[in-house]
Amino acid sequence: MGWTAISTQQAFCNLQKFPPLSYASSCRSIRSRRKCAVPIRCCSPSPAAEVATAAKENRRELLKNVDDNLEICRVLNGMWQTSGGWGRIDRNDAVEAMLNYADAGLSTFDMADHYGPAEGLYGIFINRVRRERPPELLETVRGLTKWVPPPVKMTRSFVSESIDVSRRRMDVAALDMLQFHWWDYSNPGYLDALKHLTDLKGEGKIKTIALTNFDTERLRIILENGIPVVSNQVQHSIVDMRPQQKMAELCQLTGVKLITYGTVMGGLLSEKFLDTNLTIPFAGPALNTPSLQKYKRMVDAWGGWSLFQELLRTLKTVSNKHGVSIPTVAVRFILDQPAVAGSMIGVRLGLSQHIKDANAVFSLVLDEEDISNILQVTNKGRDLQKVIGDCGDEYRRA
Repeated sequence: MGWTAISTQQAFCNLQKFPPLSYASSCRSIRSRRKCAVPIRCCSPSPAAEVATAAKENRRELLKNVDDNLEICRVLNGMWQTSGGWGRIDRNDAVEAMLNYADAGLSTFDMADHYGPAEGLYGIFINRVRRERPPELLETVRGLTKWVPPPVKMTRSFVSESIDVSRRRMDVAALDMLQFHWWDYSNPGYLDALKHLTDLKGEGKIKTIALTNFDTERLRIILENGIPVVSNQVQHSIVDMRPQQKMAELCQLTGVKLITYGTVMGGLLSEKFLDTNLTIPFAGPALNTPSLQKYKRMVDAWGGWSLFQELLRTLKTVSNKHGVSIPTVAVRFILDQPAVAGSMIGVRLGLSQHIKDANAVFSLVLDEEDISNILQVTNKGRDLQKVIGDCGDEYRRA
């Protein structure tokens, strides 16, 4: 299962440049920010103070649908890395790391029912926040989880019992957000499940309902059925711009936001892989995590390692210009795309941390030259919409 089954010949047959939507939209966003600049006053704040103020205002985003709303940090801490394959996670060290992220303002955590101990770690963490931190910090903490059910009949009792498991693990009366995944579109049971989730939201067990890895067509059907979806979590990076081809347009029309993962491609979009040659065994860094292996396949489908190196060199030039890292540039680029509310950075809790790079995202402003230089490279890659399909199709192709 998955898009990796597509042959190299098929990928080459689908060669096509990305449309200029992202560049034009990004440029309009930059021009808009310039037009809305604060008027000059006799006692104007220093440039450093203005940057700090802009960064603070840029940190959070409100997700909403009718009467539902949830404010999140725009850089989310992704907890897939707790599920195994990235190194042994020590519970106490992991919770301490979560506290450090929250103390630094990075207070939104994304997990799933199948991410190993992730929900349980969040439960321990949130209790420590309640006991050891001021109420002001507790008010900013968000725990977003996912429910990925098996292909069984979606009865009210099955859905309710499944959600109660996450509520108990996370030690919350109401889930801040429940992001729903469905494997097989030929089975319309996803609408039954979402209607039960909507009822549970009405009972106060869920604050907001969201999706993960749904395509544009199914998102439209779900909205037409009156499901109050606030966001759809999808794969989105400088390499994978599929969400900007169809999904973003529907999101802008309906108010649904995008939360993105794979934005730094498991760490491939970093200085660590700059000027490396993975075609020679043992010549470069090891692809020793599930995320590195997954996104290396994405690079191969997009244009190969040589083109990816050209992209990394371009991103390095941009990052040097602004005094930040390549991952910081990669996240900022996606946050500036239409309909994107937040982007995920995976956290290896207790093993490594990227608080400085993540916080640098909020004060970074990419100018038109930066965006143009990046797109000159990405436009050489294949159109992944044709290679893979719409958002989430990589999980559903035979």
